[in-house]
Amino acid sequence: MNAAQMFVAVAQAGSLSAAATRLGIPLPTLSRRIRELERELKIQLLERSARGTRLTDAGTRLFEHASRGIEALAEAEEAVRSDQTRLRGRLRLSLPTGFEPWWELLGAFQRQYPDVQVNVYTTDRRVDLVQDGIDVALRVGAIVHEAMVAKRLLTYRHVLVAAPDLLKRVGKPTTYENLHHFPLAAWIRDANSHASWRLGENVFEPQAMLTTNDYLHLRARALAAEFVTELPPFLAAEPIRDGRLAEVFVDHPMPEQHVSLLYPAHRHPSSIVRAYLDFCQKQMTRFLGTASRPV
Repeated sequence: MNAAQMFVAVAQAGSLSAAATRLGIPLPTLSRRIRELERELKIQLLERSARGTRLTDAGTRLFEHASRGIEALAEAEEAVRSDQTRLRGRLRLSLPTGFEPWWELLGAFQRQYPDVQVNVYTTDRRVDLVQDGIDVALRVGAIVHEAMVAKRLLTYRHVLVAAPDLLKRVGKPTTYENLHHFPLAAWIRDANSHASWRLGENVFEPQAMLTTNDYLHLRARALAAEFVTELPPFLAAEPIRDGRLAEVFVDHPMPEQHVSLLYPAHRHPSSIVRAYLDFCQKQMTRFLGTASRPV
């Protein structure tokens, strides 16, 4: 059991040295125990190199099963030690960048469950929940991973916005083709992606002066009256209400976006994960506002 726990720690940390530091044991001891586990199972679990370690196919299968068992054991031990009326433990989450209202939701979750430690990993990369040790990921878009359970929460549409001062200065676009004559900023997933906006039935490829994968950056530049850009409704709602931003092409809505919570299908949700899923389902509209539509 100890060797399996050590193996899971190596798989999660990505190297023997990082796992040894995390576990607080000497590196030679950890390396010896992993070799003993491989000899006992008569199969190679890790491919070792100067850049770290990588799981073999057999190692991946063992990691998926062992990590589930170790987590279940840890939860059982915690349940025995803990006051049964309070949730205690750790919740590891992945969130997209710029999902600002979810920060408030997590604050409310921790106020309700003050003994739950929340670890948040923010990225637009499609993380491997098992390999990266994530309990629940918030995903925007289609879910295609068969090994995951997806609970769809809501749908919303992005909006095209500009500051009134910018529209006074350069005019208001009358057709989507006119947008080529306006200063544009756009969201892209990575440096090799190209921006594309679907406006109603039309597809527009902006020649953007600024591209970024950070919607908070886009909002700041739009508020500064520098660019026309797209924003999620929960980031645009307040500036639109107080007149700092105005919607452009309201009659040409952008496509619906689907928001889901994702967790591994092979892992039985812990009591903390179940509490988080239930809390999000009940409380999300309070934080995301009327611009979003629950499923």
